[in-house]
Amino acid sequence: MYDYIKGKIEEINPAELILECGGIGYSINISLQTYETLQGKESAKIYVFHYIREDEESFFGFATKDERELFKLLISVNGVGVGSARMMLSSLSDEEIRNAIIGENVARIKSVKGIGLKTAQRIILDLKDKIVKGGGTAATLPTMTTNNANIEEATIALTMLGFSKVNINKVIPDIIKKNPDAKVEDIIKEALKKL
Repeated sequence: MYDYIKGKIEEINPAELILECGGIGYSINISLQTYETLQGKESAKIYVFHYIREDEESFFGFATKDERELFKLLISVNGVGVGSARMMLSSLSDEEIRNAIIGENVARIKSVKGIGLKTAQRIILDLKDKIVKGGGTAATLPTMTTNNANIEEATIALTMLGFSKVNINKVIPDIIKKNPDAKVEDIIKEALKKL
């Protein structure tokens, strides 16, 4: 399986990227989010999803692992194909999609072209628990001057207390920014106030 392709951007438009790597030009379908991230750059590292069907083989590329994880979750829903998932990621940001699913905002999801009422309800029903538990995100820990072991330990402790990795990863960077030398217990105490 391919994880990413790193190379020179030969051509880019809001729907497709031609990335040259090792003398080969890869045609990669992208979302508007990824297009906006890559505009003006000469080279890129694109996280890819290799889509294979009987009559079709293509790459879908993403500027971040989070966007790719969310794409994979969306296409796991019955009735949501790669085109619909890419349309969602072009219409809404990762965070807007996650918040709409967690908040059961059917109207927000239905506002995406090609997503009807039943599909929007199915997306919420199938993905709400997965997203609350931290699915659809590449749980990356902040890399700061603090001992990463402290951050990791605090994250594990907070997860065991029942908090989702998505929410934990939202509050820990702020705590570390304010106190780069925070001990594990300090990180946990501050996180508990914010979660």
